[in-house]
Amino acid sequence: MNFKWFGPIALLAALVVGDQIRINRPAHKYRLSVDVETPEGRKSASGVVAVHPDRSYTRRGQTRTVGDAIFVDLGQGKNLVALLAHVDTNLVLDDVNYVALRAYTAAAGKRVSFDEMSRLTGVVPVKDALIPVLVTFTDPAEPGTARRVAPDDAEAVLGSGYRLQGISAEVVPNGYWPVDFGGALGEPVTRGIQAKLPWLGDAGNSAAAALRAAGLPGVDGIDAREAFTRK
Repeated sequence: MNFKWFGPIALLAALVVGDQIRINRPAHKYRLSVDVETPEGRKSASGVVAVHPDRSYTRRGQTRTVGDAIFVDLGQGKNLVALLAHVDTNLVLDDVNYVALRAYTAAAGKRVSFDEMSRLTGVVPVKDALIPVLVTFTDPAEPGTARRVAPDDAEAVLGSGYRLQGISAEVVPNGYWPVDFGGALGEPVTRGIQAKLPWLGDAGNSAAAALRAAGLPGVDGIDAREAFTRK
């Protein structure tokens, strides 16, 4: 067996693998938590999302978020979903990339750089314009039953005794992509929204139908499914 090329080939393989890790490893991950007061007591849910800058050689992409919207089971057949979207004049999908960054900046009272995010610790509140779009489904199996929920007046849609207690962000261990399966290896991105909203697996326009039913503007100009899940 000729081992002449073993060294160069192994070196090349190591360089390729290392470059893929550099390109695909998130810049940081954060846990978004949603707490709601209900007649039955506090109900909470959270999810970890990963924020990826464009590290490709073309630099033609943009920062993107990988993860799922957060589904809070409120009991008594009620729910609250924090989408991966915000509203300006229309629906905006990109602002979720900077929710944690802006929340930590607001809490610190000074500018926090994107590059230092993975080293930060602690839980910070997500307030005002940083709060993602909130919706509820009368029937989670039917996208047309979506209704928008105002953060400061959840009772208007959910009923008496329901109030948004707060939303928070917390940077979590970035880990070692692609083996960030949990524990010392890093927090994995949370999945599960499709199990709660089964129509997300449809090839049709169910996601857009849900956003329209909630009365959200600018649905035609976006990939509606990205308000619920992103890869």
